[in-house]
Order: sequence, then C-alpha cells, then structure tokens
Amino acid sequence: MRNPSPTDCRNRVRGLARAALLLTILVISGCAGPSKVHELMPAPARISPHAEAALLGEVPLDRRRDVVDLLYITDRAPVVDPHARYASGYGERRSSALSFGKAQVALLPSTDWETLRAQSLENPRKQQMTLGLAGVTELGSYPPGPYRIRRTPRGMVRDTQVLDQHREANAALKAEVERRLQSAPSGRVILYVHGFNETFATAAYTAAELCHFLGRRDVCSFFTWPASSRGNALFAYARTTESAQYAVGHLKRTIRVLARTPGVEGVQLLAHSRGAAVMLNAVRELSIEAVASGADPAETFKLEQIVLMSPDIDAQVASQQLEVFASDPDLLNNWRSDTLPRFLNGRLTVYASPEDRALKLAQFLFGSRERVGQLTPDEISPQMQDYLASIGVIDLILYEGKRTDAFGHSYFLSKPEVSADLIELVRNGTLPGTPSRPLVKRGPVVWAFPPAGTGSP
Repeated sequence: MRNPSPTDCRNRVRGLARAALLLTILVISGCAGPSKVHELMPAPARISPHAEAALLGEVPLDRRRDVVDLLYITDRAPVVDPHARYASGYGERRSSALSFGKAQVALLPSTDWETLRAQSLENPRKQQMTLGLAGVTELGSYPPGPYRIRRTPRGMVRDTQVLDQHREANAALKAEVERRLQSAPSGRVILYVHGFNETFATAAYTAAELCHFLGRRDVCSFFTWPASSRGNALFAYARTTESAQYAVGHLKRTIRVLARTPGVEGVQLLAHSRGAAVMLNAVRELSIEAVASGADPAETFKLEQIVLMSPDIDAQVASQQLEVFASDPDLLNNWRSDTLPRFLNGRLTVYASPEDRALKLAQFLFGSRERVGQLTPDEISPQMQDYLASIGVIDLILYEGKRTDAFGHSYFLSKPEVSADLIELVRNGTLPGTPSRPLVKRGPVVWAFPPAGTGSP
C-alpha cells in the first residue's frame, strides 16, 4: 500500500473522529440486535421482464414453494427460546461439536408459487414480504472436541469409538448433500458465511434470500458461527472477533466434507463482513493441507467463486493470507510442479464501499490502516494492483452509492444493482465489464458501478 499523504492523514483523523463518536453512541445505547421483522431483499436490478421470468421460471418443480429449504452447518450451541416467534435453533454460545441439519425459511404471507414469483420480482412491492423460520431440524452432529486419544506402546492414537462417530457424521452429512443434489440441476453447493451481529435466524434469512433469487438451482447452505448479537456493541464485537477465530477449524472441516461428497461439481463460497476473515483463514489452511499432500487445491476442494461482501479484515492481513505460497517458497519444497498451485476454478471477488460505516468502526477499534471492504483505487498502490492483476483471478467491485441504512454494510442485499451483479457472478460466472455485468474499469483489478443516468440499472 502507498504511504499516506497529509490529505490522507487529515481524512483519517476525521474518519476516526466520526468512528469515535459512533462508538460512543453505541457504547452508551447498547445494541438491540437484529430486527425481529426481516423483509425480503429488493428484487435485483438489471433483470428485464423476460430475464426475470426465466430466472424464477427455471426453479425445479419440487422447490416451487413459499418455503426455502436450507442445509445448515454450525458450531453454535443449541438453545430453546420459548418467547421466540419462530424456533431459534441455536444461540450465541460456542459448541465444541459441529452440528448440521435443515432450516426452513418461510416467505410470508404464505401464497402459491405464481403469486410468490410475481411479488418477488416487483420493485417496489405492493405488499410487504417477510421471512421467518418455519422449522429447524438437526440431522446429525460430530463428536465434541477435542477427540479422545490414547497412549499406546507405539505412540498416541485416536480413540476408535470417537473415530467411528466422526465417520458416521461425515457419512450422514454427505448423504444429506447427495439427497439435495437430486433436485439441484447445477450440481453445485453454495455456502454462505455471515458476519458480526447475526443470529442463527438472520443468517438463515440471508442464505434463503440469495438462494431464492439465484433460482434455487443449487444446494443452498450456510455455515453459522457464534457471532454475538446482544448487549453492548463494543463488547459484542470483541466476543465475535475471538469466536470467528474459533470457527475457522469447523468451517475448514465443512468445506472439506462438501467438496468430497460424490456428485458435487463445484463449491461456491460467499462471506459477509467478519465472516470473510473466517473464510479466508479456512481456505488458506485447506490450501496448505492440499499442497502438503501434493494435490492442487482447486482440484481437491472444487472451489469456484469466492465472494467477499463488505469484508471486515485488515487489508495487510488479507494480503499475507493470499500470498502465502508466492512469498514463502519453502512451503513448496515437495510440490509436484515448478508452477504455483491453483486455489480456485473461478474468481476471488471483493465488494467494497468507502461509505461502509461499520468498517470505519472496525478500523478504529483495530487501529487498522485499511479494511478490505473499504478499499478504493487510491488506497491500492499501482504496484499492488499490478501484482493482483498478474494473478488474473481477483476483482474488486466498488460501490459508491448512497447508504440504505445507518451503517451501509449490507448493500449487497439492499441495493438492487449490487445484488444483480452478485447473482450474475455466482449463477453464471460472468466476467465484469461484459453486457451482463456492465461495470466500469477503474484500475487493473478495480471495477465500479456506472453512475446513475449512464446506462446503470
């Protein structure tokens, strides 16, 4: 990154002052947590009436319902809240056992498929559409960690009973994915990972929204970790930071099992906010694991698109994670080729906004120079942009529009032009700057949405 100029320093001081004021307000007032009423995201833009009809017209017949059926994987501890409007499933405490099951998200008010499709695509909608958990069913769980070990004359070994339980859980999870693949014409698994200030329910809602507008053609799943959503925002964020680190190993195991399930043709990873740090760490560890065994990560884990929305991670930390093999040749001593391993079959895409106030707060709390989700072309040195361009699979998509909420942190859902771009990328793997993704190039790896009135959605 380039050295800051005096103007940069003044801007940073102003930004930190605003963040400090925001922090003070949050500390005094506390955080009420996510709203109990979750409206369905606006219909994505840039979809013509014909294309809109085709999009939801290709939904498999057995998925044409007012309920979205999701696969969940979690290291949250189970909880029962008798006062909740819907079954809450899991709370904010950490579990040492990874669990999985199905979560059904209802699109309300309940109606027939044709009415639901028409209302979904209205923008603005004549009638409010909301989401609610209609059911949470746990289908299996792994043994709690750490797995028992025994000392033998030949050394330490894992307990055979625990290993059997682990294999049974693996088989049950794979069987559930295979069952869902039977009605998933894409042959792909989409795994969504949420960020800070999310409950089990709100994570399910976002996964359901994305699945719905992606045409319900995939195995739709979400990994939910014990992010804090209650109490004082400062303390909740601090708890979330370490819970994110705690979840890396569980997410790594999840991706590994999904990729090794027979019939899975590709895995798409989507992460929001602090979930991006969890995902990058998991993918990094998996990549090291694959290369250490002489395998190519892209082939081993079938990773296609990796999409980070408003990623809450320090830019320099992210750079270190991405360049692990390029800048540490000793890791490749036993690699089978003189070329670097491939990490994914698609692209790594980052959605960023300089108006993201939630990341300004994170920048203040961590003393970070830049968060990845705030980056602009001016904050990425020409040398770094050229380096990223040489990799050939990285895109930074810049959103410079108005905020739709106080923090401007969830524009990938609330801004129709952004959600349309995201859906086109994930659904079809379309490159930026093409007719279906008419973004404007702002640098070797930076793209931006065109200004209003210039052919933008």
